[in-house]
Amino acid sequence: MTKKEEIMKILSVKLRRVLDMANLNYEWLQEIRLRINEPFIIRYNGNEYFVTEQGELIAESSAGYCVNYTDVKETIEYISSFSLYAYEDEIRQGFITVQGGHRIGIAGKVILEQGKVKSIKYISFINIRMSHEKKGCGQMLLPYIHINNQICHTLVISPPGCGKTTLLRDMVRLISDGTENYPGMTVGVVDERSEIAACYHGIPQNDIGIRTDILDCCPKAEGMLMLIRSMSPTLIAVDEIGRREDVDALAYVMNCGCYILATVHGSSIEDVKNKPVLRKLVEERLFKRFIVLSGEDGPGVVQNIFDERGSVLFDRALQGA
Repeated sequence: MTKKEEIMKILSVKLRRVLDMANLNYEWLQEIRLRINEPFIIRYNGNEYFVTEQGELIAESSAGYCVNYTDVKETIEYISSFSLYAYEDEIRQGFITVQGGHRIGIAGKVILEQGKVKSIKYISFINIRMSHEKKGCGQMLLPYIHINNQICHTLVISPPGCGKTTLLRDMVRLISDGTENYPGMTVGVVDERSEIAACYHGIPQNDIGIRTDILDCCPKAEGMLMLIRSMSPTLIAVDEIGRREDVDALAYVMNCGCYILATVHGSSIEDVKNKPVLRKLVEERLFKRFIVLSGEDGPGVVQNIFDERGSVLFDRALQGA
């Protein structure tokens, strides 16, 4: 099934017609936004557009097709295969992953039970984030994160939207499959937000390697300990660490002899050090490699690589790239 077919089958009948007339390249489509009584918005090839009823992409919001209640209701029905109850656990977390690995964020009236989110009803806002793989973007990193045929504990530092998850996914695939110079190893992934493997009915929609095991929709700290106990991974990969329990679990995993590949929001090593919960990671040199992205040259493009002492191992600016 093509990306276009995967998206068309979850949209309302009216929105299918509108989007079909737009004649898009679905490899460039990044996001679809639906809000009741607001214009139809897409993010396409890095830019935001309003979509008219005739499928034109425009910059003026007033001429955009106005999404109505029926559009959102039908779209939710198609997304959930007419059974929202079957997706109760996903809805509690605010998103549903559909075939193809596309992630559907939802918002509306939150229902609480004993202070915790039980469900969401009156869903009025939908954010469809297209799943895109960028195979090969992690290839150049392999020599930098290996020492004497052993992998290093590695932390990817990146501002939001600069491709850290895309890079992490490809690194997991390469480490799991192995390459000519580096044998494959067993990898455990804690995919708390279903963005790395994008599992649909338990099956990864993204290629994350032949030796990879996944805990989908599982809290990172708990998931890391579960993988250590149950799946004997050589390396564990997690996305967007930030809580104290995440850091404690990372330290435990490292002490168990398992390697770590993780990402964190930030713009530099100093930025990570300025966050109290994360300072320990840098000051105690728990990570041996720091990979920094900036997004200046596109998502998933590496700007710098540092070792645990802060020495520069790679500087994109000096490579003439």
